[in-house]
Amino acid sequence: MPTPLKVLLGSYPHTRPLKDGTVPVDGVDCRYPESTPLPPAFARMVRELAYDICEMPMATYLQARDAGIPVTLLPVVLVGGTHHRSLTRLPEGPELGPGDLVGRRVGVRAYGQTTGLWVRGWLQEEYGVKSSDVTWVTTEDVHVAQYVNPPNVERSKAERVADLLRSHDVSAAVLGPKAIGGQGAGLVPLVPDAENAGLAWTERHGTIPANHLLVVRDDVLRDTPDAVRAFYRALKQAIADTAGERDDSPAGRAVTAGWSDALTACLEIAGRYALEQGLIGEPVDVAAIEERTAFLDG
Repeated sequence: MPTPLKVLLGSYPHTRPLKDGTVPVDGVDCRYPESTPLPPAFARMVRELAYDICEMPMATYLQARDAGIPVTLLPVVLVGGTHHRSLTRLPEGPELGPGDLVGRRVGVRAYGQTTGLWVRGWLQEEYGVKSSDVTWVTTEDVHVAQYVNPPNVERSKAERVADLLRSHDVSAAVLGPKAIGGQGAGLVPLVPDAENAGLAWTERHGTIPANHLLVVRDDVLRDTPDAVRAFYRALKQAIADTAGERDDSPAGRAVTAGWSDALTACLEIAGRYALEQGLIGEPVDVAAIEERTAFLDG
């Protein structure tokens, strides 16, 4: 009898073959509930363990692990890309560079949003602006209920981050990839040549920032490891089969399955950024994370 798995995945070219059955998962009865938008599903996973396998943002995973939530990372990157163009301002506002943000207010959807993690990371690394130098104004709570925001995080009643900018409540705003072309239409990046700045980051670090990864509940991994391996291998096949549908941009190249030097570096950097920003309280042991699922490709 097939093992049932409840799997929450966003809709992408590389997940479509699983959802439509083009790439079967041997011996597993996969059910794919939908969540539009996705973020509420991430919160349900870390607060209620609502799914067997679930797409999860990098920062949410790191915070969940730090809080002892029983989920294990699977070596899959579903969404990624560079984030130097994610830090935006009003086009008609005063000229403002990233280094000018000390003492200012910056909007972000949630302090635990992954785009914010990466933006704050390069802000400190390249411009010397620490997360504690800025007041972060949010429109949503973090996904992990156990986490308490630091004192320099303020909750707004605004519904959208871009509204914070347009009401002049903040000097700049961090927008995720989808929001840049949506609510952020017309806004401009604080980094003058954001595209090349992002490429320089990837060359310097040997990896591409991952936004969404994949996790499995610990009990599911323990009790049905063969089903988890079958699902992982099917997804890995789907990612390989759809490679031609992705371009050579960082976002296209970020989508991967399997442990690699690039994924290890990505987790190490994200873990360091998260610790510096107070998103987590303990250093991340990437070797221990990798060891948990090394058998998947065995």
